[in-house]
Amino acid sequence: MNWQLQDAKARLSELVKLAQQDGPQSITVHGKPAAVVLSPAQYERLVGKRLPFVEFIRRSPLAGSRIRTERSRSPVREVDL
Repeated sequence: MNWQLQDAKARLSELVKLAQQDGPQSITVHGKPAAVVLSPAQYERLVGKRLPFVEFIRRSPLAGSRIRTERSRSPVREVDL
């Protein structure tokens, strides 16, 4: 459902309940999309849980695969301009 900003402010409780029951609720300002109200569950599905980088690497399918990479030890790379 689309809500005009002034209606969303006046009926915030209803807006939040509808977001929980019926899904995302759009808010417009001067007829243009401005915001969307989501339930916490929908938001969590959208953004997912973010892992610390070290944990992300540890859970990688390549963790422990003995892949070797070599890093250049030169202080700079040469670039053709």
